[in-house]
Amino acid sequence: MTVFILVSGMFTGPHVWEETAAHLASAGAEVRAVALGGLGGTTGTAPADIDLETHIADVLAVIDSVGAAGGGEIVLVGHDYGIHPALGAADRRAGRVERIVYLDSGMPQDGIPALAAVADQSLREELAERAVLVGDGEVLPSPDRHEWQRWGSTAGIPDPALDRLTALAEPQPLGTLFQPLRLTGAAASTAVTGVLCNGNGASIEMVQMLVGFGDPALQALTAPGVTFFELPTGHWPMLSLPAELAEILLRAAAGEGHRLVAAGSAEPPAHLRPFVLDVPEIPRERTGNLDLYLPGAGGPRPAVLFVHGGPVPAEALPTPRDWPGLVGYARYAAGQGLVGAILDHRLHDMADYARAAADVAAALDLIRADPRVDGDRVALWFFSGGGLLAADWLRLPPEWLRCLAASYPVLVPLPGWGPVDRRFRPVEAVAEAGTLPVVITRVGREMSGIAATVEEFLDASRACGAAVEVVDVPHGRHSFETLDPTDESREAVHHAMRSVLAHLEV
Repeated sequence: MTVFILVSGMFTGPHVWEETAAHLASAGAEVRAVALGGLGGTTGTAPADIDLETHIADVLAVIDSVGAAGGGEIVLVGHDYGIHPALGAADRRAGRVERIVYLDSGMPQDGIPALAAVADQSLREELAERAVLVGDGEVLPSPDRHEWQRWGSTAGIPDPALDRLTALAEPQPLGTLFQPLRLTGAAASTAVTGVLCNGNGASIEMVQMLVGFGDPALQALTAPGVTFFELPTGHWPMLSLPAELAEILLRAAAGEGHRLVAAGSAEPPAHLRPFVLDVPEIPRERTGNLDLYLPGAGGPRPAVLFVHGGPVPAEALPTPRDWPGLVGYARYAAGQGLVGAILDHRLHDMADYARAAADVAAALDLIRADPRVDGDRVALWFFSGGGLLAADWLRLPPEWLRCLAASYPVLVPLPGWGPVDRRFRPVEAVAEAGTLPVVITRVGREMSGIAATVEEFLDASRACGAAVEVVDVPHGRHSFETLDPTDESREAVHHAMRSVLAHLEV
């Protein structure tokens, strides 16, 4: 018999698992929800005595009780913060745990405290101010009903369940967040399943994209014992989709799930596949981090700067300006009489948006100063996660910016993305865009979290009367120009480029 040991996240206790546990039990599994000290546990200790080691001991006690009863194979599930004590316990009982399930959680490493996994940087900085002294120790007060969104997307949670979550929440002892996790590596070969909640900003497609970039820290995710599932919901699937979560946990225990493709495998990742159009072989002119593709026509010509998405690991090769899709767009633009430009900006981490924005601004200065460019006729074209950078240019755009385009963009920071400055919210900036034409290419098979940001942006643009045109690709996926070589994809690229050309008066 499979024994599921469920470890809850911050502020929560065994009560959050009740519905999921009932579905697992009805399928014949044994279920044990861990009561962590200070969070539904009865350790009898004061907050000053409760730290990560306390919670690891709580999980170990449950694992050992299963062993003492001669129980079956253990699947250890850690949600959010709960993955930290779960991993600590698995490391010490490596031979006893059959599989570890990361439920919409980070990937804790040895020596790193759980505080580092709190996505919202401003929230991390507020912890000291928010802490309350209880006895001899400090605790972080549990969230009010409206504050849960700061800790993860509440999408899909019914109102009564959110009310109950708030009512039963308990303060989090600060020692559990500040004490580093200590791992020996003993559980490194244990089978692993990641369950991603795409309403919270994560998806299998997104993780595969990051693996395809060649990030060495993620290559372990392509090991044979690693599988993935995703759920179309927010950060608390045990409250929003309890039956569906139970089904996925049962499938994970059976070794099912999606397996990622390693970088450098026979099938190239999406960003290295051929561009959907046949474009002229126009050579590039490379200066610093900027490539220019020049048209054959004489005289100063309008320009379009293509801004890649991300984050892209700093060590990723080739860099974005050599990706076939971006090169294809730039050559296509040059073939239509524009100066096509591609920039390698420094969006390597979620905290890098300000640095990447400075790179975009500097590149535009260089482009406009080039005597071969008509500096009064320039367009910007953003892709994917680079879409957040559009906010600077939607907010009171300069007269020389004639058009802003964005393909499958992220237009609001996703809930799990963490430290993205509020400056980078196109959904708010569009109210100041005036008459600037905006061309959005929207794909029908988009990741749900990203799709929601596009719809939020379109709602905001309608409310303020912004000049937004939508180019739809009903069957297209994120990066459709290299993933979906169809007539529909080709027409979408043509349509978007025609619109940009018209706004540049070409």
